[in-house]
Amino acid sequence: MAQKYIKPNTAAPRPSILGDAKPTVTTPVNFVFGKANYQLLAASIVIVALGFVIMSGNTDIYSNTKIVLAPLVVLAGFGLAFYAILKKPAPNA
Repeated sequence: MAQKYIKPNTAAPRPSILGDAKPTVTTPVNFVFGKANYQLLAASIVIVALGFVIMSGNTDIYSNTKIVLAPLVVLAGFGLAFYAILKKPAPNA
């Protein structure tokens, strides 16, 4: 015996008989971080990437640039990211 397909009810909901429909209240979206936090985080990503670019290459792997400067640049980028995460966003005026 074949089953019949029953179309679901897609009609718009009817208003209440009592007329007690409540208006929808929209609340503003509150982000965890402020604009400055995101800018600092983006800058830190660029600094870390720059440190890895300085570290790359195949000429003289024991140069001071690759052993000293590049790791310091990468650590500075991670430090800036840490600061960007912990910085409190400015209150909305």
